[in-house]
Amino acid sequence: MEDRNLQELDRPAAREAEGAPPAPSDAELILAVVERDDRRAYATLVERHQGQVRSVLRRLTKGDAALADDLAQETFVLAWKSLKRFRFESRFSTWLYRIAFNAWQSEVRRKREVLLDDDSLLDCPATACEMPDIVARVDLERAMAALSDGERAAIAACYYADLSHEEAAAALGMPLGTVKTHVLRAKAKLRARLVARKEDE
Repeated sequence: MEDRNLQELDRPAAREAEGAPPAPSDAELILAVVERDDRRAYATLVERHQGQVRSVLRRLTKGDAALADDLAQETFVLAWKSLKRFRFESRFSTWLYRIAFNAWQSEVRRKREVLLDDDSLLDCPATACEMPDIVARVDLERAMAALSDGERAAIAACYYADLSHEEAAAALGMPLGTVKTHVLRAKAKLRARLVARKEDE
């Protein structure tokens, strides 16, 4: 199995050495979709970005994988419908995260969730609570659930989507200073909660 995995890793390098063309860029794929309605190109874009979009949405939904997957699907459907309006003024991933954040915020409004409800800190998926090897992850999810919407969104954008502060501001539709403030406050709150949790053990 290990040899097979190593072969898989070596395959792209071998193709490149043989003179095979490199994988198309996001911009090339987007143009193929817009100009030729190339659905395979869009499938490649989805495959390339869906893991990161789902990861960010799972943080925003407090670890609700099913809801995050639904929102990810909605994100890519909305992106498909809006792709002709993409202006290449930012990275495609930044534009995509903006759609994902909007989808999440719409879901929050629809359900009228109170994300700062103290009881929400006690919630944890049954499988996660039963598995001792992911206790730290559950602690982090609980701490994330206690953040405000803006703080959670800023942390998800900057740390889980790996956007710069400027890109996060564009994706979230927030002023740059607000994003920086949210990140600083969120980090302080997360640190305080996680340290307090360790001291209680």
